[in-house]
Amino acid sequence: MPVTHGKAAHKSFVGASGGGEHYIAVDAPAGLPFAQQLAAIEDRYARALAELGLGTDTAVFRRIFLSDAANQEPAVQASMLAQEQEDCPIAVSIIQQPPLSGAKIALLAYHVRGGTAVTRRRLTPKHLLIEKNGTRHLWTTQVCPGGNAAAVHAARQTRDVFDDLVGILENQGATLLDHCVRTWIYVKDVDVFYKDIVDSRTELFLERGLTPDTHFISSTGIEGACAHQFDLVVLDAYSILDLAPGQMSFLYDFDHMCPTQDYNVTFERGTRIAYADRAHHFISGTASIDRSGAVLHSGDVIAQLERALENVDAILHSGGASLDDMMYWIVYLRDPGDHGIVKNYLDTRFPGMPMAIVHGPVCRTDWLIEVEGIAIAKHGQPDLPGF
Repeated sequence: MPVTHGKAAHKSFVGASGGGEHYIAVDAPAGLPFAQQLAAIEDRYARALAELGLGTDTAVFRRIFLSDAANQEPAVQASMLAQEQEDCPIAVSIIQQPPLSGAKIALLAYHVRGGTAVTRRRLTPKHLLIEKNGTRHLWTTQVCPGGNAAAVHAARQTRDVFDDLVGILENQGATLLDHCVRTWIYVKDVDVFYKDIVDSRTELFLERGLTPDTHFISSTGIEGACAHQFDLVVLDAYSILDLAPGQMSFLYDFDHMCPTQDYNVTFERGTRIAYADRAHHFISGTASIDRSGAVLHSGDVIAQLERALENVDAILHSGGASLDDMMYWIVYLRDPGDHGIVKNYLDTRFPGMPMAIVHGPVCRTDWLIEVEGIAIAKHGQPDLPGF
């Protein structure tokens, strides 16, 4: 059950054998200098961890949303949100997507406690390998061109960031096709550059065996940026390197949404990873779209939100889950002026749910809103690996 603690909200799943998973969302107070907002996030996060009985060594992943990454990232990198103990590295993603609460910073964190022991190994500054119960989980964060002194075409940058991911997977004896579960592609000025990124990704996928006859990867492609002036593309990803046969499947409901390739994009609506006692459902960025690929409810953000949630519920049901199993929401809005009515709707429908509502224009100009998240549902299949 979701719980709100001050300006932090959290929701937990505790399985029969694999320990607990905890998602925590923290807002900052608006109207203060950035340093004070950052300190407030740290304090509220620490109090939420204390309430849950979680040590800092249980942290796996943090995504930090900023209003002005170029100026704010250095302070974040020096804070406890990004600093890590030498024997306990964590995956940290810092993305410019302004929180729409009026604050300059927001946090979404993922912690794992209990079950079998967790070991961690940093492969590169961008890639963290976490092993639990014999399964290796690769967290990839903030892969970007790195602030080159001159602008490079968005298609080339897309190829470069995916080549980085492919290289690290192959170094670990894995492939993009068989082991990458989820990607987040952040695009500077998505209205201008999205098609270049989609075309470049499709070309690379074809080379790597990801086609309509095999499968694609669940993904969000959304406006966002890193701190580097000329970087147009930033990639986060999550991969599982030791999947058992049949452990990964894909979520869809063609009565609600057509295959993405029908409108010339290449991602899965959702991906399900089954374990002995639970199943993770990774929901791609989902908007108000119908079964033919058309945008529904142009100009009405609440009607679009309701249809997006209906679509998420439909694809979750295809994997044996429902909206009740969602652990958090990330909500992307094109128009910051829609924040109030959207937040009121979500707070009413999902009271206490961890969520981040940020400014992130979607890839079509008439989509006003997009949602994503992860659902965790009970699952009983003892022959599968435990989480």
